Amino acid sequence: MDAHASIDIGSNTLRLLIASPSSKDDSGQPWQDIAYDHFIVRLGEGLHHTGRLSEAGMMRAIKALKSFKSTIDQYHVSDEHIFAVATAAVREAENGLAFQQRVARELNIHINIIDGDREASRSLRGAASVLHQQTREDMLLFDIGGGSTEFIRVSHGHIVDAISRKLGVVRLVEAHLKSNPPSEKDFMTMKDTVHRHLDSVEAFWQKNSAHIPSYMVGTAGTVTTLAAVEMNLLPYDPEKVNNHRISRPTFEGLRDRLLNMSHEQRQEIPTIEAGRADLMIGGLAIIETMMERWNHNAFISVDAGLLEGNWLASYDTDSK
Repeated sequence: MDAHASIDIGSNTLRLLIASPSSKDDSGQPWQDIAYDHFIVRLGEGLHHTGRLSEAGMMRAIKALKSFKSTIDQYHVSDEHIFAVATAAVREAENGLAFQQRVARELNIHINIIDGDREASRSLRGAASVLHQQTREDMLLFDIGGGSTEFIRVSHGHIVDAISRKLGVVRLVEAHLKSNPPSEKDFMTMKDTVHRHLDSVEAFWQKNSAHIPSYMVGTAGTVTTLAAVEMNLLPYDPEKVNNHRISRPTFEGLRDRLLNMSHEQRQEIPTIEAGRADLMIGGLAIIETMMERWNHNAFISVDAGLLEGNWLASYDTDSK
């Protein structure tokens, strides 16, 4: 089969994967990487306050997409084999459709604005493709984004239910991070906000069952960066991040270390890329609240998620 390009346009990060199918064994993945790239652009910056994508955020995103398109052309991927999806920021913004049309007009990249259910199912598909079988049989997959977090319960390898909440690290930081280094008040206010969202998650779960899965599995930038910081992973290696277990005591050590640093000190950590140092605080609040509330003594990191799930879906006849 020809290579396909998958683009994930998130509220914070834009990512590109160009890959071709490969046979998967127990230690591998069902795709052969050809090219990967990503940019932190904060497309959703200010959306919490204005309801709109800012011109600056859109320009940063378009600049990243131009770079992606250059890479795609370099590898001779045809336009009909480019599969771009946009999530919370674009689907919620008053001018999200205008941004979609602008990208199509300027770059001939046609963005599919997906809802929370489709985002959840594709995130699960990507993550499950590289997780150990025991883990993916009974897990809560959480996907922390810039504008939303998806909570996906899985039993016997199948989705029980999925819910998307407007609980993202950009939203949390813009609303509640007032001090540098973060004050205890800032962090507790973030956790209070997370609790309110988890109230809604639990109410949603009651429609099916109150079962809390055996494994907590996290995907996206906050989780993978925490794993990289803990392992001092330079250069970054997705295969080492996949299925990496972070115990609660290890997490608490990472939390204390990062909360006691200034923004500038966190940004100097080589495994925290530029633009993510402040957002890590919001991510810590989300993960800690989940672990405390649902009494988990560890979580598992996975690098694969929506980007890879979207690439897998690009080969489905109903995804065209």
